Amino acid sequence: MAKLNPFKRYTANPIIQRADIPYPCNTVFNAAACKFDGEYLLLLRVEDLRGYSHLTIAHSDDGYNFKVDKKPWVCSSNEPEFEPFEIYGVEDPRITYMQDENTYYITYTGFGIYGPRVGIAKTNDFINFDRISIIGPPDNKDAVLFPEKINNQYVLLDRPGGVIGAHPAIWINYSYDLIYWKKAGVILAPEPGWGHSKLGMCVPPIKTEKGWLCIYHGVKITPAGRIYRIGAMLLDLNKPENVIGYTSHFIFGPEADYERMGDVPNVVFPCGAILEDNGIIKMYYGAADTCIAVAEAYLYDIVELCINENHNIC
Repeated sequence: MAKLNPFKRYTANPIIQRADIPYPCNTVFNAAACKFDGEYLLLLRVEDLRGYSHLTIAHSDDGYNFKVDKKPWVCSSNEPEFEPFEIYGVEDPRITYMQDENTYYITYTGFGIYGPRVGIAKTNDFINFDRISIIGPPDNKDAVLFPEKINNQYVLLDRPGGVIGAHPAIWINYSYDLIYWKKAGVILAPEPGWGHSKLGMCVPPIKTEKGWLCIYHGVKITPAGRIYRIGAMLLDLNKPENVIGYTSHFIFGPEADYERMGDVPNVVFPCGAILEDNGIIKMYYGAADTCIAVAEAYLYDIVELCINENHNIC
């Protein structure tokens, strides 16, 4: 079963828990990830005692042992342009490094009086956090930016809420300025099975020779509640609205106690991934909305699952 389930959990998981946050909070989960200035960096979602979320940075030399900053980096904005959309918190960040601009773009979910909306910001130093825009309609989240422009346009995947009874799906969008976006259409929609309720992107797309590798989550509703699990798909390098292939089965799901039990049971929710030089992906994920863990897999094991999907036994 190793091929069908390519990710291997770090034996010392979880790597960050509430006790590791050096100030009072309820929980920590759903961390973006990147390498910056010679170290691993996680951008943590920390929920305070009111139930509002903010973002805090953690640093590591090896990608496993992290030290959390003593105070938050990003809290809800008080700027008139952004305050209504973030008044109840900033959540679930993703980090995309654009090499040609030498800029780290951060997509996040702002939770405000109109519900969740997608925010885009940037930084060059992880000191300054410069907001760019709030995009899309209300009830939108799980946005990730591609790490390079395609046809001179920024490309973004997001997850608008379902309309007229439809289940939320993954959409693709194009923009010349990160402010005005053209929503081109649905990339992948829920199907009966492990992700029948809704789908959403996890980490920014990873460029491979075969296409853009995209890791996403699917949600199944059961009599005992929701289960969040992980799948993967491959998009065309030049026309990423075209899906080359995807896994019909989930490739990672809650099994360990720290994934099964917590504030929200049965959840694995990656927001960050780092591709190492040896071809291994470090995937950082929130577990049960209560802690942060890491699992690893070979990049091309996942790519092959997307291309050669034929594992039905019936």
